[in-house]
Amino acid sequence: MTQHTGTALVTGASSGIGAAYAERLAARGHDLVLVARDAVRLRAAADRIERETGVAVAVMPADLTRPAELASVRDRVASDPDLRLLVNCAGLGPLGPSLDSPVDLYDGMLDLNVRALQTLTFAAARAFADRRGGTIVNVASVVALAPERFNAAYAANKAFVLTLTQGLAAELSAKGVRLQAVLPGVTRTEFFDRAGADIGQIPTEMVMEARDLVAAALAGLDAGEAVTIPSLPDIGDWQALEAARFRLGPNLSHRVPAGRYGLG
Repeated sequence: MTQHTGTALVTGASSGIGAAYAERLAARGHDLVLVARDAVRLRAAADRIERETGVAVAVMPADLTRPAELASVRDRVASDPDLRLLVNCAGLGPLGPSLDSPVDLYDGMLDLNVRALQTLTFAAARAFADRRGGTIVNVASVVALAPERFNAAYAANKAFVLTLTQGLAAELSAKGVRLQAVLPGVTRTEFFDRAGADIGQIPTEMVMEARDLVAAALAGLDAGEAVTIPSLPDIGDWQALEAARFRLGPNLSHRVPAGRYGLG
């Protein structure tokens, strides 16, 4: 029998990384609330997970770019006393280089990748802080660290996710709320089909399976990582980047411009 460990709400749960999270979390004993637009696929996934694991699985078909539907999910996050974990996986990607993608696509990207994620993150953070416990996992992307190598708007969306997660982690640690940002590299999902891209053009050694990504992300969560980069072989590289960033701190704000500008 599966030992039940509280409820997890997963967005983008009908496919890809979200579906892999749903399966893994159910195996860990979490009851689930699954959120995605495709009600048919969502219900099929819920039925299969319930049958295979014995956990309870509720579905919330919702388009998180629609304010009323986002509000419904937000209210569930804020009010469910059994919720222990929020996983924000829902996301929308570009259709190529920045100026080749339709202008209106960026509105939808911003609504889903930024506005919806922030709304649900804050709803969970407030609820978890009140009860002194809970975990929020936000799926960002490695492009947050390499904006020159991908669509600029998408990279900016994911940089927002990373920064929001790191900032709130610092604010909320004393209140028993944990946050983790997960930074996937290229992952085999329907993301590429929806974007009209051919994942087959990417070298196979760069493409991770969603199930492996999620297994690594959860191992990172268990290890207490605030930022998990599943592909990164040496955690020291990330620690060095963070150490360099913190060294900037004392010099980020002074009364006069730096002497190197020769304004003296």
